[in-house]
Amino acid sequence: MVINNNIFLIGPMGSGKTAVGRRLAHDLKKPFVDSDALIEARTGVDIPFIFEKEGEAGFRRREAVVIEELTQQDGIVLATGGGAILSDANCRHLAPRGFVIYLMATVQQQLERTGRSKERPLLNTGDREQVLTDLFAFRDPLYREIADLCVSTDNRTVAQVAAQILRHLERLGADPEAESRDE
Repeated sequence: MVINNNIFLIGPMGSGKTAVGRRLAHDLKKPFVDSDALIEARTGVDIPFIFEKEGEAGFRRREAVVIEELTQQDGIVLATGGGAILSDANCRHLAPRGFVIYLMATVQQQLERTGRSKERPLLNTGDREQVLTDLFAFRDPLYREIADLCVSTDNRTVAQVAAQILRHLERLGADPEAESRDE
């Protein structure tokens, strides 16, 4: 059914990578892994604590190790952190080792979804809307560059997004030449 055995979800915070990833893994009967959750499990502390003690650079080093390891597995659904695409090495691991899906969300949608969260270190530094706007402007082209499929999650349920992705994967399985960058 799927051209590549792995499904990798990329996109900004609040786009639904973890929720959609869990649903896809369930529907596809594949293991689900969240790279941020694995980092927290291995370190025994949450991501904000890592940012506080090691800075973003320290966190990104940990993330790169986890992404390299996870992308070598076979048959998983992986939700990455929003900044995973900042590393060229991560992109080199993600793109050829799985089907990469960019879950897109507008800044307004991200604000609504992350509004109450204190667990987002990058949003605890100032004007949340401006931070998300700046992150989107910089990261959107990077997400698009490695994505095999782009799917909007704005005002949609997890089930709706997962169903759209599954339909796309089924079409690809039936017709490998079919390609759709934006749906």
